[in-house]
Amino acid sequence: MAKITERILLEKGSPKENKLEKIKSINLSRMGLKTQDLPVTLLNKLSSLEELDLSGNMLQKLPAGLSLPHLRILNFSNNDMEEVTSLETLPGLGELRLDDNLYLTVSDEHKVMFLLHKLKILNGKDISATANHIRYVNSEILRKRVEMIAKEYFKSLTDPDQEDTGDITSETPVKECGTPSKRKMNDSKANSEDGTPRKRKTVDQAATPGSSPRKSSRLSCAASVEPSPKKSSRLPGTPQKSDTSASSPRCVKMNTPEASLRKSSRLQNTPKKSTTAPVAVTPTAKGAKKNLKDQLMTPNACGSTKKANETGTKHQVPKKAITSPSSVSMQEPASLQPLHVLQCHSKHDSDEDFSTQLWACAFESTHDKSSAWAQSVATCGGETVCVIDCESGHVLKKYKVPSEEFFTLAWTTVSMVREGGSARSCSILAAGGKRGMVKLIHPRANLAYGEFRASRRAISVLRFSPSQTSFLFSGAYDNKIIMWDIGGLDRDYNFKTSQLLVMESCSTPLHLCLPPLSPETHLISGCDDGLYSFDVQLSKNTQKRAEEMEIVFPVYKKRNKDSNYRTIDGLSFLTEDVVASKSHMQGSIYLWSWSGTMALRQGRKKEVSAVILAELQWTNTDIPYLSLNTCPGFGYVVCGDERGRLWTYHITDLAKANFKSGKAIPATEVLEWPSPVRRGTGPVEGPSINSVAMDPELRYLVALSDKNMVVVWKRASMP
Repeated sequence: MAKITERILLEKGSPKENKLEKIKSINLSRMGLKTQDLPVTLLNKLSSLEELDLSGNMLQKLPAGLSLPHLRILNFSNNDMEEVTSLETLPGLGELRLDDNLYLTVSDEHKVMFLLHKLKILNGKDISATANHIRYVNSEILRKRVEMIAKEYFKSLTDPDQEDTGDITSETPVKECGTPSKRKMNDSKANSEDGTPRKRKTVDQAATPGSSPRKSSRLSCAASVEPSPKKSSRLPGTPQKSDTSASSPRCVKMNTPEASLRKSSRLQNTPKKSTTAPVAVTPTAKGAKKNLKDQLMTPNACGSTKKANETGTKHQVPKKAITSPSSVSMQEPASLQPLHVLQCHSKHDSDEDFSTQLWACAFESTHDKSSAWAQSVATCGGETVCVIDCESGHVLKKYKVPSEEFFTLAWTTVSMVREGGSARSCSILAAGGKRGMVKLIHPRANLAYGEFRASRRAISVLRFSPSQTSFLFSGAYDNKIIMWDIGGLDRDYNFKTSQLLVMESCSTPLHLCLPPLSPETHLISGCDDGLYSFDVQLSKNTQKRAEEMEIVFPVYKKRNKDSNYRTIDGLSFLTEDVVASKSHMQGSIYLWSWSGTMALRQGRKKEVSAVILAELQWTNTDIPYLSLNTCPGFGYVVCGDERGRLWTYHITDLAKANFKSGKAIPATEVLEWPSPVRRGTGPVEGPSINSVAMDPELRYLVALSDKNMVVVWKRASMP
């Protein structure tokens, strides 16, 4: 409508054109306009315009080129503004409304006061006194601070030999802090008397105990068990917006002491083959392979429900495979190059912290490539949850809870009621750890808006349902998996949590997966003592349930005094039917069919053998909890090892695999540890890679280590 109006009114020679200069007020509210839809040319013709109402649209910012020199009043409420610097083009504003923009914070309000020197009324309140303080007092403090930073930076350029312990670069070797190695597995039932997990036996008996938060001794349960407040509040751990000039505290450019590793190095020697005994392929497995070829050759084969995008529109993905233009042409393996290493989870922000273990990372499931968050990843470990821009290496948000140790996080979208009763979706982050509390965070709004107690023991894993986005599954060290409904939000961030199901597991759940074709009916849990399937249908009356079956693997036959090979510490769907999983000390990764395995279940039979389709060759290690991840749209499986390497597998045609032969499929490429160094102490040896994540477009690969380092890799073909 706006574009049509613009064309009519500005047609050359139109008699209405002369009348535009006399208009002093215009209302464009509730028209569903986006930034690119604003009639900039038309508005610029309104040279006498004093009041403009743009409320209730989907505007993220004011468009470039907008010039309204006499505009005094602007209503920009109930939009999707993420940053306020675009308002600088309206220096004459004296009254401004920005309320009900979800992603703006108090910091943005202060920024507006600084940018607009004539602003006196903000969101209906007189801000004259506050604005003057910010414009003159705070700006002088900031000027001195910037001047000091500039001098230090100039000095570092002119005197490069001066000691600098801040960044990890090619010229600054990294100091190692004697971080203990990871723990060996004990009996999963070996818990302390008070019900908290005991420490694992150390691989190196000389190592300092208690370094691994996942396996820490006597996890604290001192947190309050009182009901969490349901009303919105800015919690003490509310993240603050980062200053990009200093928000990448440990962002580095990757080089080895000898040669650049901007290009990933391929191993010259193929690792040893798996010793798993050959297992005959059943007719069911053959049928699964036959039906699998189409899935693997079709990108984005994992057909689950997409989460709602930032405009609030929900898209339903068909049950069959979908295609992505960027994925169709990718028949060759991706070339990944190391880009950044960050130490953003350090205790007390110390660059000497190489002991904090990092446990989970996840990309927001947004398919809006134009979104500023499309290249951002959430990470957790120690006391903090971070949101990192993969391209720049900047830490966009940082959320800290003293005495907490975060083990897991998960993204979802929930509906939020806006002004006038309309609802829009917003992306939120759930995080949990040793205190048993689930923290709910709205990162774009810089708000930790609530929490609730999920267990009296430590939380090991969180997973949202892709079909019912408010349904959250939490697994804990009390061997229980609970299904919650966290509901939606109102304007004040009030929310209500309800418990829907409780599932009893035989051991600690480490990974949770919902089959893409049946997320409403089944849940798969990789545990410390096996892989189990649960019925999660709410139509049944029982709210407490045991597993419906256990899925067993050929590697279990290798049971010895060191391991029974039943710890499933890697689990993810590669397609809508193919699952990638591994057991601790297995030395390989299984690809197996979910539907084929389900077809083998007969009657009340509890134990069912997995229908193995292929076996991927991986490292031989006794280090547990090295998780794998998949990128369904590109047919990729990635898993790190205990030496900082990333084993990547580009699976294009499983139908050619022959599990019966007993030969494991070698890795497509093994990416070597980039070996960052800091001056005076030498290179950092490859740490254990606890977790990896890939964004849906395989633009970035993020790896988390047990030595407080986040490593960001980038696909070489990316601009």
